[in-house]
Amino acid sequence: MGSSFNEQFEQHGSWRREFAQQLTRLAEWMTSHDLMESAMRERLQRLQDQVRTDKITVAFVAEVSRGKSELINALFFADFGRRIMPASAGRTTMCPTELGYDSALAPSLRLLPIDTRLQEQGLTEWRMRSEQWVDFPLDIHDADQLAQAMAKVAQVRHVSVDEARALGFWHDELPGENPVVDAQGYVEVPMWRHALINMPHPLLKQGLVILDTPGLNAVGAEPELTVNLIPQAQAVVFILGADTGVTRSDLSIWREHLTSAHGGKESRLVVLNKIDTLWDTLSSSEQVQSQLERQCATSAQLLGVHPEQVVSVSAQKGLVAKISGDSALLAASGLPVLEAALADGIVGGRQAILRAAIADGVAGLRNQAARAVHIRRRDLDDQMLELRSLRGKNASVIASMRQRIEQEQREFELSATKIHAVRAVHLKLLGAVFDNLGAKTLKVHMQELNASLQHSGLKLGIRTHYTQLFERLRGTLTAAEAAAAEIQAMLGGTFRQLNAEFGFSLQVAAAPQFAQFVADLARVEHSHMQYLSMGNALKMARPEFSARLGRALALRLRALLESVANELELWSNSATAPLNVQLRERQRSFVRRIEAVDRIQHAASGLVERITEIEGNELALVQIEQRLEELTGELMRLSAGHGATPALGLQAV
Repeated sequence: MGSSFNEQFEQHGSWRREFAQQLTRLAEWMTSHDLMESAMRERLQRLQDQVRTDKITVAFVAEVSRGKSELINALFFADFGRRIMPASAGRTTMCPTELGYDSALAPSLRLLPIDTRLQEQGLTEWRMRSEQWVDFPLDIHDADQLAQAMAKVAQVRHVSVDEARALGFWHDELPGENPVVDAQGYVEVPMWRHALINMPHPLLKQGLVILDTPGLNAVGAEPELTVNLIPQAQAVVFILGADTGVTRSDLSIWREHLTSAHGGKESRLVVLNKIDTLWDTLSSSEQVQSQLERQCATSAQLLGVHPEQVVSVSAQKGLVAKISGDSALLAASGLPVLEAALADGIVGGRQAILRAAIADGVAGLRNQAARAVHIRRRDLDDQMLELRSLRGKNASVIASMRQRIEQEQREFELSATKIHAVRAVHLKLLGAVFDNLGAKTLKVHMQELNASLQHSGLKLGIRTHYTQLFERLRGTLTAAEAAAAEIQAMLGGTFRQLNAEFGFSLQVAAAPQFAQFVADLARVEHSHMQYLSMGNALKMARPEFSARLGRALALRLRALLESVANELELWSNSATAPLNVQLRERQRSFVRRIEAVDRIQHAASGLVERITEIEGNELALVQIEQRLEELTGELMRLSAGHGATPALGLQAV
C-alpha cells in the first residue's frame, strides 16, 4: 500500500521548501552576475509565488448524518487524542467551514453571522471586511479548548418562519425541504453563514485547505459555495452511508452540485462511511465484505464513476483506532486505504501539475539567462578580433578605428527612435487588450444578465442571458489571442530588421495560447448553468438570492480575466527582454571599445593588457555558463521528482 495522505503531503511540503530554497539561490547568483533582467526577475518571482502559495483544497461534501465531520477528525486530527470537529449525536457542522493556515494571522476561528445573508454581498466580499466577523482565539496546545471553540460551527438559532424565509431557509413552494416548525412557531437555522479556521496544523501549514460543507439545503442556499468554492477544489470527497448507499438526496447533491462536463468526476472520491453498522454477529466477515462490495459497485454505477473511486470506511472506528493505537481495528476501518487513495490521487496529481508548470518556468529562465551570456561572449569575440587587428598598427590607424566606433555608436543611437516607435505601437495594442480584459468591460458584458437576475419571479430567459455572456467572453479570449499573434508578428519583423542591421540574434517568443483559459471559462459556465436547474428555480425567484449568484459569477470571471492579462503581460515582457538585453550589451560594448582604444593610444602595453583582460572575461563567462547549468539543472531535477525529496506518486485522480 502507498504512503498515507499525511505522509505524502508532508513530503510534498518538504519538496516545495527545497525548491523554494534552490530558487532563492538562483536569484541571488543571477543578481550578483548582473543577469537579472526585469523580465527574468518577474518570471522568477512568479515561480517563487507559485511554489510558496500553492494550495491543495479538498472539499468534503455530504448530506446530513453521513459522518463527514468524523471523517475529517479521523483523517487529520487524531493526533489531538479526541474529536476536534463537532461530530457527536445531534452536533454537526451547520455552516460551510474552511480550515487553512496563514502565518500572518493568529490561530483563530472566525465566524460570519447568518444575518449577512440579508445583504447582497457574497462570501468573497465579506472576507475583505474583517470587522463583520466574530473572532475566537484558538489555543492549539489545548485540545479541549480547541474542540470547544470548534463546536461553535454547530450552533443554531430559532427564528420565525418569516425570518427563515428572508434568510433563504424557508420556501413556500418547496414544503418538503423546509425545517420543522416547533410548538412556539419557530424553526432552527444555522447561527453562522461561514467559518474560517486558521491553525498551524502540520498539513495546513504546508498548503492543505479543508472545506467542510453542510447538507443539501445549505449547499443549495449558498450559491457562491456551489459555483465557486467547490468547483475550484482540487478534489471532492463525497460521503455516503454504507447502510443506505445512494439515497435520493445524495443523488440530488451529486447531480446538481458535483458533476461536471469537464473532467469533474475524475477528481471525485466517493466514501461509503459507517461500515461498522454492518458488522454484527449474525453475518460472517465474508458476508459483510460481499455486501460492501455490492454497495460500492451499485454506488459507482449510480454516480457514473469508476469502481476504484469508491472506498468503504468506518471513520468512527478509524478515529478510535488511531487514538488507542489499535492497528487491527485501524486496518478493519478501511481508513488506510482511503488515505492512500487521497495521497496518490490528490497530492500526486496536484504535484504533477505543479512540477510541469515550474519545469517550463525554469527552462524559460535558463534560456533567457543563457542568451544573455551568449550575447556577452559574442561581444567579447568581436572585441578580440578588433583588437588583434591593431597589432603592429600606427597611431593614425588606431585613431581611425576610434572614429569608426564612434560613427557606429551614433548610427546605433539613431536607430533607437525606430525601436521606440515599435514599442509605442506594441504598448498601444497591449493596452487595448488589457482594457477588453478589465473590470469595466466585464461589467458592460454582464449588464443584461444582471438586469434579468434582479427581476422578481421566475427567470425564464436566464439561460439565454448566460449563454450570450459566455459567448461574448469567448470572443474576448479569441480577440486577445489574435492581438498577441499580431504583436508577435510585428516584433518578429522588427527583430529581423535589427538582426540584419546590427548583427543581433533576436528571436521573438511564440505568441501565447489561451486554450487553458478557454477550458476554465467552460468550467465556470458549466457550474453556473448546472445551478440553473429546476431545483433552484424557485430560490432564484428571489432577487436578493439571484443577485448573490450574479456577484459570485462576476468575481470568478474577473479573476479568470486577470489571469489571462497576467499571462499576456508576462509573455510580452519575456518577448521584449532579449531586445533590452542586446541593446544594453551593445551600448556597453561601444563604451568598452572606445575605452580600449584610448588605453592603447596612451600606453604601448594597453593592447596586450586589453587582450589579456578579454581572455579572462571569456574564461569567466565559461564558468558562469557552467554554474547556470548546475543551478537550473538542480531545479529541473527537483521538478522531475529527483533530489533530496523522495519522488511522489503522480497518478492523476
